[in-house]
Amino acid sequence: MAVALRVIPCLDVHDGRVVKGVNFTNLRDAGDPVELAAKYSADGADELTFLDISASSDGRATTREMVARCAETVFIPLTVGGGVREVSDVDLLLRAGADKVGINTGALARPGVIDEIARVFGNQVLVLSVDARREPGMPSGFGVTTHGGRRSAGVDAIEWAREACDRGVGEILLNSMDADGTTDGFDIEMLTAVRQVVDVPLIASGGAGTVEHFVEAARAGADAVLAASVFHYQSLTVAEVKDGLRTAGFEVR
Repeated sequence: MAVALRVIPCLDVHDGRVVKGVNFTNLRDAGDPVELAAKYSADGADELTFLDISASSDGRATTREMVARCAETVFIPLTVGGGVREVSDVDLLLRAGADKVGINTGALARPGVIDEIARVFGNQVLVLSVDARREPGMPSGFGVTTHGGRRSAGVDAIEWAREACDRGVGEILLNSMDADGTTDGFDIEMLTAVRQVVDVPLIASGGAGTVEHFVEAARAGADAVLAASVFHYQSLTVAEVKDGLRTAGFEVR
């Protein structure tokens, strides 16, 4: 039986507020995270993803408080990322009310932490966030970036996705830094390349602007579709995306 496609609003949080920019620059305020979480839950979102994009030590404390408030308010799964480097960071976020935890820079710095987290909590709680862009020098043509897409990690994105799955990641959030915030569509070529090497659920992120973009991502093998700008600024609703996916023949929740 086919697993229903998930529609996931993403809340990029900076200093306790939801923000959104283009290619991670020119950030605009988009509202209070708990209020937006409640709205998206009522709108029929399947999950919510919170990414603390400043992720300083004080930011992580802020994030835990925000997660706790959201967990009391909404009853759909919450994935939280930002500043996760150790098993203890995952423990704190899960205790605060997160259902899944995203890791990015911490795993690049020390890939073995993936094995450790998966061993302690199981792979179902661990989401690898891959911020990738086209990088001609890489074997696949796609490289992993850090620092909001500004710095190359010197790692091939497709190989990193494969390695992380071998180490125990339960899900991959693939974010195209070239497409991020542009509303020009997901990077289907990159999505297809990752889909061919991993068998864990794959979340498409970066570039959604129309309902057809979500359909294209689903056709490329995404198990979930994630977006921020189109939902925050109300050019699309969760219901419209689900209706479009349903019309295209995909099962949604």
